Amino acid sequence: YKKFFKRQLDFAFAMVGILVLSPIFIIAYTALYFSNKGKPFFYQERPGRYGNIFKIIKFKTMTDQMDVNGVLLPDNLRLTTPGKWVRKTSVDEIPQLINVLKGEMSLIGPRPLRVYYLPLYSKEQNRRHQVRPGITGWAQVNGRNTLSWTEKFQFDVWYVDNLSFLLDVKILFITVFKIFKTNEVNATEDITMIPFDGK
Repeated sequence: YKKFFKRQLDFAFAMVGILVLSPIFIIAYTALYFSNKGKPFFYQERPGRYGNIFKIIKFKTMTDQMDVNGVLLPDNLRLTTPGKWVRKTSVDEIPQLINVLKGEMSLIGPRPLRVYYLPLYSKEQNRRHQVRPGITGWAQVNGRNTLSWTEKFQFDVWYVDNLSFLLDVKILFITVFKIFKTNEVNATEDITMIPFDGK
């Protein structure tokens, strides 16, 4: 499963997901296109499997407004009205299905973090890159932003060591359940993670 079938299932489910969710995709795209001045998507470099860099695709939920000193305003001041809905319903994750189709991501796996964290990982923490990063993962269904960095990496490495079809199915069902419990999603999204410093 890990070496072959997982990738085949990722591709198949991503294709079906794009088709099924296309009406929501179009609505979100249109709303964000106008609220973000023609920029509905957000692109950012992230490390994938074996640390290979790719550009993650998400819906852009915040504007690029800056203060008089050219510094971006706080997130809560840049979050657009449609952006709030997109985040609340986790619709901002839908474009990552394109990353899955391209083989850069998996549906289930450790979430891809920022590139500048790469030199800070210990050898054990870096094992999270032995598999493709996911749209959702074991750490996400076990606390998301409420976890410490140590806990998050432990969950990621545990997933790498225990990856299986049944585990992926379990994570997928828990993720769907949490999305429908939007109050729980909001609670974790409102918690800002302290940047990882290697400690």
